[in-house]
Amino acid sequence: MLTEQQIHDALSQLKLSQLNTDLISANALKKTDIDGDKVTLTIKLGFPMGNYQQELEREVTEYLKAQFPEIKPQVKVSWRVEAHAHPAKVQAMPDIKNIIAVASGKGGVGKSTTSVNLALALSHLGANVGILDADIYGPSIPIMLGLQGKHPESTDKKTILPVENHGLQSMSIGYLVKPEQAMVWRGPMASGALQQLINDTQWRDLDYLIIDLPPGTGDIQLTMAQKIPVTAAVVVTTPQDIALADARKAVTMFNKVSVPVLGVVENMAMHTCSNCGHQEHIFGAGGGDKLAQEIGVELLGSLPLALTIREQADSGKPTVVADPSTAESHLYLDIAQRIAAKLSLQEKEFRADFPTITIDNN
Repeated sequence: MLTEQQIHDALSQLKLSQLNTDLISANALKKTDIDGDKVTLTIKLGFPMGNYQQELEREVTEYLKAQFPEIKPQVKVSWRVEAHAHPAKVQAMPDIKNIIAVASGKGGVGKSTTSVNLALALSHLGANVGILDADIYGPSIPIMLGLQGKHPESTDKKTILPVENHGLQSMSIGYLVKPEQAMVWRGPMASGALQQLINDTQWRDLDYLIIDLPPGTGDIQLTMAQKIPVTAAVVVTTPQDIALADARKAVTMFNKVSVPVLGVVENMAMHTCSNCGHQEHIFGAGGGDKLAQEIGVELLGSLPLALTIREQADSGKPTVVADPSTAESHLYLDIAQRIAAKLSLQEKEFRADFPTITIDNN
């Protein structure tokens, strides 16, 4: 008769691409019921799954049938995003489970476009997502979300409500100042403004808050890493040597403040000519993979240099919402799911649920 241990041993050999590990190592198999030839598995993962939920159910079912032809497996897959531990010795934010910083080190690598599309991809997969535009000097999120000219509201004159579009909660200094106004602030003032933006916004039950960092490794980046409960970081680069050099500096900064880097996203990796279909690596080839290997993290994915990505972001309807069926959208969705899956394997944050005490005098 088939045993639970045999099921576990078999599943320990089934490696999942999103997790880069197996269900047993990921502690995702929650229950195994064996009743004669009927085997029911309950699997729970810690990241938004979208269509992958049904795909995984089919994959595990077919795998078990191949391993044990005599059984009739039934696989039930669900997911729930948990809060994960953060290295900063600051209080966790009760309405935000995980904060992911997106950095580049160098400007002009498409980091903001990538941040917005990754946030939208996580939302498309089923998560509750917000995005914070941390570029005090050059905010771009309002334009990319089609919210230019919008202003946040306040219900208590002390805090502000996030501005919403495309299913995302967002906040940016761009909502609070005129488009032509220059923020002529020294580093400490900009850092203080960033803390106010995140702490004084009434974020609502976020699974993930994506922070789109400005380029560099200065005051704003250090403030974010040391005074905000950042869970993890993602580094965006192009294959160009200059961009890779600055990306290494961003990774070094996160290492110094003990913020885990989930991986590298290579942007503008390849251009396909719209007339003839010829593909060309304009900024070089293989740079993102080389960087990932050097710093010991995963290359989460490579994105093309495509005119449509730029046009869609400028129009206020980024690629993932403009047309989720395109190849570019699928790349963003895959990278977002890999980010969330890797984060799900990190140490969880303990948040005690204290009992409610009532006194009955009767």
